[in-house]
Amino acid sequence: MTTAMPFDMDIRRVAHLLADAAREAILPHFRGSALLAENKLSAGFDPVTIADKAAEHAMRDILRRERPDDAVLGEEFGAQAGRSGLTWVLDPIDGTRGFISGTPTWGVLIAVSDAQGPFYGIIDQPYIAERFEGAPDGAGMSGPFGPRALVTRAPRDLSEAVVFTTFPEVGVDGDRAGFHAVASRARLTRYGMDCYAYALLAAGQVDLVIEAGLAPYDIQAPIAVVQAAGGVVTDWQGGPAHGGGRALAAANPEIHAQALEILRRY
Repeated sequence: MTTAMPFDMDIRRVAHLLADAAREAILPHFRGSALLAENKLSAGFDPVTIADKAAEHAMRDILRRERPDDAVLGEEFGAQAGRSGLTWVLDPIDGTRGFISGTPTWGVLIAVSDAQGPFYGIIDQPYIAERFEGAPDGAGMSGPFGPRALVTRAPRDLSEAVVFTTFPEVGVDGDRAGFHAVASRARLTRYGMDCYAYALLAAGQVDLVIEAGLAPYDIQAPIAVVQAAGGVVTDWQGGPAHGGGRALAAANPEIHAQALEILRRY
């Protein structure tokens, strides 16, 4: 867990209002027989549903009322300028493919960023009622078994690691080659978890999450949660990852260094 720093508690209050509102907007549609998905791409498949749009609308309505000076960046409705120097970064359903397939691995992502990047984040899984939070004053989760602190896994060799990514193809050819160069040395590789993989990393269940082709709203909340729990998140060259693209999330600096040594070649 990171060292405690001064933190505006109103951010936490409003973030939980947003997560609650998103749950309320999304859950009536999950596993519904009438749920339809539009495709946002002319080539390929990037689905969006009424639940994605309703959740982002609900969160933006709260921000207009509670934090009118803050900027907003959302997946479905783009950027809105602000005056405070803070930006709320929203992904109403990260993992819409999983959502329309009925799997409980999608989540609501809420981050707050300043000029240095995200410093607060929530990963919320409404269906199983798990909420993972990372802030300057620490990391914790709530769920069916009550609240507990989040602490990432202790160091271990890459040969003993569990590695996650969302898509087996990862990204373009170079991304795929880099991922498999790491995964081939690990004990176990798992796919298809979307943002829930980062939640499991923060909870001490896995060692690495490696992805590519990300947007800022895909990664900023996971960065805040993982780092508050004691992990490390960078791009594949060891630089900041909050702008999107390639991301390497690790449980600790030691295994991050092992994976980064490999990924830097790609």
